[in-house]
Amino acid sequence: MINVTKMNNVNITINDDLIEVIEETPDTVITLTTGKKLIVKESREEVIDLVKKYKRELFRPEN
Repeated sequence: MINVTKMNNVNITINDDLIEVIEETPDTVITLTTGKKLIVKESREEVIDLVKKYKRELFRPEN
């Protein structure tokens, strides 16, 4: 799950496994596998970095 900011400054958490496409048009539009589209303040690269960070934390071996 990643946290992003909608254009009205509302923070939301989305399931990163549902992300199908991320576009910059110039606003960042995240299309989910459900067909729902979200317009967020973060850039495409920031969203990608959030997903990578989440996946690293999720699969990090326990010490």
